[in-house]
Amino acid sequence: MRIICKKSNLVKGVSIVSKAVPSKTTMPILECILIDATTDVIKLTANDMELGIETTIDGIIDSRGIIALNAKIFSEIVRKLPDNDVVIETESDNQAIITCEKAKFNIAAQSGDDFSYLPAIEREDFITISEFTLKEVVRQTIFSIADNDTNKMMTGELFEIDNDVLRVVSLDGHRISIRKIELKDAYQPRKVIVPGKTLQEISKIIGGEADAEVEISFTKNHIVFEFDRTLVVSRLIEGEYFRIDQMLSSDYDTKVRINKKEFLNCIDRATLLIKEGDKKPIIIDIQDEMMELKIKSQIGSMNEEIMISKDGKDLLIGFNPKFMIDALRVIDDEEVTLYLMNAKAPCFIKDETESYIYLILPVNFNANV
Repeated sequence: MRIICKKSNLVKGVSIVSKAVPSKTTMPILECILIDATTDVIKLTANDMELGIETTIDGIIDSRGIIALNAKIFSEIVRKLPDNDVVIETESDNQAIITCEKAKFNIAAQSGDDFSYLPAIEREDFITISEFTLKEVVRQTIFSIADNDTNKMMTGELFEIDNDVLRVVSLDGHRISIRKIELKDAYQPRKVIVPGKTLQEISKIIGGEADAEVEISFTKNHIVFEFDRTLVVSRLIEGEYFRIDQMLSSDYDTKVRINKKEFLNCIDRATLLIKEGDKKPIIIDIQDEMMELKIKSQIGSMNEEIMISKDGKDLLIGFNPKFMIDALRVIDDEEVTLYLMNAKAPCFIKDETESYIYLILPVNFNANV
């Protein structure tokens, strides 16, 4: 095999597929990037058996072939080469020569035949959304997936399609994030649970342009994202997702409208008094025209008043400040509306059309702060 490509193309391609190289594995072949030049295009592939990524790059194929190179060493070499054409050639299955200007590397390789290809997916049905929308919806929900594996379901996000609406849901036992997206067309109903890691990696790869599209297709066990010149195939999380609709109540005893930026900045200031790992709640005292936020820790105490408009009862309630900040940061509205029942019931932050709903459970607190 002998191929020639620009360093910039190679760097981009390697960086895309590297997202699917496992950090720990007992199978050395999975630590490799496959360079496939057996057809008329140069394809790079990486696969950790849960997530596989394939991308094509521009270049010249002098002689066809296929080889697997250790991803870590290959990507470091490519990044540090001069900005010029790079030649990759192999004379045997276990050796590759990488040349650029006067630099010449000779590295160990593995036979491409040992590599685990991406599963061949019969694309039954797919939906199309813009790169921008996908990147945004992940950013607006991914923070509330659980980061440990005690409940596999919580480490993923629900993608639920119903007619011309895609609903994306994540939860970690303390909060729920929901975003609704209107699709251009109507589709068959479908529910899948996509691993959070897959969505995080896709967000890093896609450019996020509003006029660039992503095709998302589904099979029984996989979800496929196709965009630009890249294909991402991920296993789905098996099982039935939590029945979140019964957790979403539209009843409230207190409704508060508040300037989002003021509210966010105030909670942000209050967290200056919390040491890392300290679970101090922020206490919110809702009165007629005003909300008082209070926090007290070993470092000190703070209280601040914010003007609000309120319907319903006064309320004293405590929250984990980080959960409040996470939700407020991803809401773009100037004003937000909070719906509350009592100090033990969840708080809902949502807009009129329910294009977003953030549910946050309160925490117990000592009222004498």
